[in-house]
Amino acid sequence: MTYVLNSLLPICLIVAIGYTFRHMKFPSTDFWPLADRFTYYVLMPALLVYKLSVAKLELAYTAPLVLTTLLSIVAVLVLLLFLNTLLHFEAKAFTSIVQGGIRFNSYVLLAFVDTAYGDEGLVLSAIVMAFAIPFINVLCIGVFAFYTRNGRFSLLAFLKTIIKNPLIGACALGVMINLSGWELPLFTLKTLSLLSNAALPIGLLSVGVGLELRYLKVAKKELVVSSVAKLLLFPLLAYGIGLLCGLSGIHLSIAILFGSMPTAISSYILARELGGDVSLMASIITLQTLACMGTLLFIAPFL
Repeated sequence: MTYVLNSLLPICLIVAIGYTFRHMKFPSTDFWPLADRFTYYVLMPALLVYKLSVAKLELAYTAPLVLTTLLSIVAVLVLLLFLNTLLHFEAKAFTSIVQGGIRFNSYVLLAFVDTAYGDEGLVLSAIVMAFAIPFINVLCIGVFAFYTRNGRFSLLAFLKTIIKNPLIGACALGVMINLSGWELPLFTLKTLSLLSNAALPIGLLSVGVGLELRYLKVAKKELVVSSVAKLLLFPLLAYGIGLLCGLSGIHLSIAILFGSMPTAISSYILARELGGDVSLMASIITLQTLACMGTLLFIAPFL
């Protein structure tokens, strides 16, 4: 239990500090959106390029882990679609339910994995992210196209979102450097290492800044369904599918942790841009971010 608390409490505290800073308006209200953008486009890509470029990659060895995560995502989506036929959610609300059910917060994932498993866990998580991020985007944009845009889907617009995603680009670059056998100059590695050290703490502070507790005053069935799907059903499905795919050890743990993550803060932006239920999305993000700490505390001793 001490090991679990030592892994989880620093994450909780940094998120809490970010929430406190936001309400103190420290250092300013304009600072945190810029810091989040800087983390997303500079610090996190630096972390991923650095870790993947120097790691011992065995992509075939990680294939069952990637397959497990993708199948788990599909399984959760299918369950949510089935529930929608029974409960008849409002269309805009259902897009937020889906985003809450299948998207993940990469900051929380990498921070916990780094604390619990070190570089090996970070590399495995980065490989999973490289496949999961575009796959999830396909599914989410498809759901928006069907439920809020009368089935219209722009392939060009989707491809642009994938190409412009800095995390996908960083994963691809890191893997290409690694597989090419080219060793980055020492000064480049040290630069990436220094930037990497700042990525996770600033990312977690941004998670705290993004919490919107005022949206939790009115509990909705949509909020409950999305959060149960993400924090309970997803990790259980990942565990079961992982066993069927032959996962064990750290690979199975990473699959379960991936399923236990709260939805991404970027879900709010997508909901706003594509016509989803913005207030519900904010509620889901906040509740899942807080509740996932309990989920992680419960499952961590079994990993």
